[in-house]
Formats: sequence, structure tokens, C-alpha cells
Amino acid sequence: MSQDQSYTIEEVAQLLKVSKLTIYDLVKKGDLPVFRVGRQMRVDRADLQAYIQKRKTGTTPAMSPVATSPKNQSKIIISGQDLVLDIVAKYLEKRQTMKVLRSHEGSFNGVMAMYHGDCNIASLHMFDGDTGDYNTPYVKKIFVSHAFVLINVVSRRAGFYVQKGNPLQIHTFEDFKTKSFTFINREKGSGARTLLDEQLRIHEIAPSMIKGYTHEEMSHLDVASAVANGYADVGIGIEKIAKLIPVDFIPAVRERYDIVLLKTPENQQLIEAVKEILNAPDFQAEVAALGDYDISQMGQIMYETL
Repeated sequence: MSQDQSYTIEEVAQLLKVSKLTIYDLVKKGDLPVFRVGRQMRVDRADLQAYIQKRKTGTTPAMSPVATSPKNQSKIIISGQDLVLDIVAKYLEKRQTMKVLRSHEGSFNGVMAMYHGDCNIASLHMFDGDTGDYNTPYVKKIFVSHAFVLINVVSRRAGFYVQKGNPLQIHTFEDFKTKSFTFINREKGSGARTLLDEQLRIHEIAPSMIKGYTHEEMSHLDVASAVANGYADVGIGIEKIAKLIPVDFIPAVRERYDIVLLKTPENQQLIEAVKEILNAPDFQAEVAALGDYDISQMGQIMYETL
């Protein structure tokens, strides 16, 4: 089977005109078979056609022994974009008889996906300008009627991507008031966008005053690439990506990158496994070796309901 006879998750979502989370949910439930090419999940064209045909006719094919086994029915979806989550997934697969899948949604979209039952672990880095805190104010409101636990993964620096040499001398959010430049933004609901919008509010800067504010990209990598290629002068993102793309990074804040899990009977084993992994010396050493991550609070409970 060649890759041109298969589709990525994103391509399947585009073909069916649904969100990627919907496709991940189908995979999680065992309704849509997948295979892996490296870290990428792919769907065989024949399996996609079979799924569509089943939905058209309403027929239900007989279950195979493999499809009914607990191992194949138990899948975990982790939402978020940071590389550290890939390492979490790797360690979870080693310790659990579960397949771990990745969904690369931004902070708010990932948390809402978990709220709606579309993922098991959601990562977030959302700054609250009223308290100066990260994440806790948001999850306390979103999950007001749910039991949950918020656990730190890492802390990292967020700031501005600028062209090499920082020719416009951008250093702080105050510079957004006095200097003229073309900006490239992140999508609504991402942690980087939340940081920007809260800082603009604090500094009393109208978004309409920023050229390029409405131009959105879907990842830190896309933002940094746009700056490197000259499509924008300034973007916002995390330090790690600046090591991969030819841009300069100007730090603005140190942000807390956490994960949230719902405290349900079904999740009890998963929560304990995640806690063990985050506090394991071998896991912490592997993350520290990546550089640009502060692991001093890794594994600490930042907030937990009773």
C-alpha cells in the first residue's frame, strides 16, 4: 500500500467537511482504522470508503476479534502542540495497554474538546491578565461543574519573533504603542493569542491599531516562518521554535504549560500514570535535554477539585 492511496487526518477531515477532532473521535471509537508512518497517522482509502459506505447503507459489518479486544478499544487522545506531549505519549504507551493519539489543537479548543468528550488530556498555556496567573482561572470557570486536576508539565519563555538583528528594536508590549510594523497573529483560542490579547488589554492598546492583527496562523512554526520569510515583522510564540527557524526571539514572559484531566472513574488509572511519568527521573531528564524548558514544577498539582 502506497501513501498516495491513503490520507492524513487533516485530509480526511477536509474530505468529510468536519473537524479533525471529529475524525480523532472516530479513530478513538474504532470506527475508522488508521496506520502510522513515523509519527503521522494515515487512513487507507479503502477503509475511508468502507466507512462512508456503511454510513450510506446503515449496514454494520461483523466485528473482528481484533476490533473487540480491549487493547484496540482503549485509545487516549492528547491535545496540544508542544513537543513534550509527544514524549508523554511515548511514555504512556510504554506503561499502558492503550494506543495514544495526538491532536494538535490550540489551548482553548483543546480544553473545549475535552469538555465535549473528544480528548482525554488537554494542554494549555492561557494567561489571565486580571490575576497574572496561568490556566487556573480558565479551567475553574470552564469545568465549574466537573471534577478535574491541573498538572504542570513545564514552564517556558514566550515572546516575539523578529527578523534577524531585530531591526525595528521590538522589546516589550509597550512598543506596540509607539512603533510601526506588520504583525502576524495566532488563531483565536490559542495560548499565544490569549497572551497577546490580554497584554493588549492591560496596556490599553486597541487591536485595530496593529497592522496584520487579523492575519492568523495555526502554529508557532507558521508564525516564525512568516517572519523569517519577510511576510511580517513581528509574531508571537515560544522560544523553542526560534531555534528551528532563522528569526531572533525576544522574551516577554515565562509561561506555565499545564495539562488538565477530568477526574472520572474511567480516568483514575490514566491520571495516576500521568503523575508517575511526569515525576519520573528518566522522563524529566529527557525533557531537560531538549533545552529551553524549566522542569522545576513538573508533575506538581497546580489545582485540583475535591
